[in-house]
Amino acid sequence: MWDKMFKPMDTLQKGLSASWTRNAVIRNNIANVETPGFKASGVEFESILARSIQNSGFVGTKTHPRHIDIGTNKPTFETRIVQRGDLSMRMDGNNVDIESENVRLAQNSLYYNTLMEKMNSELRRLRAAIAEGR
Repeated sequence: MWDKMFKPMDTLQKGLSASWTRNAVIRNNIANVETPGFKASGVEFESILARSIQNSGFVGTKTHPRHIDIGTNKPTFETRIVQRGDLSMRMDGNNVDIESENVRLAQNSLYYNTLMEKMNSELRRLRAAIAEGR
């Protein structure tokens, strides 16, 4: 029962963690905009999660230890930092585009703030359940 109640918050926490990692990677890209030969990196999270959910199929919930397992694949919440293979427009081999990095930073900030609002909403819902609606 408790694991079902906190499962949405666990998923949100993984998303927040991925967003935090993405923010660090974007800041590193921006910091190295003038470094010759530097290759920009990115974070894969949403695509890995979507593939994992698509491949997981139906997974039954066991309410008793003697129940039979139904499905075994559970979604994985993996965050992977990958080097982007964007073509370099500069002679020094650096492929960081400051404008696109700033756009990614703004998108990631919106994503992070949205997840935080959802997390706060879940906490308010739990708080209301604990207080019995008072």
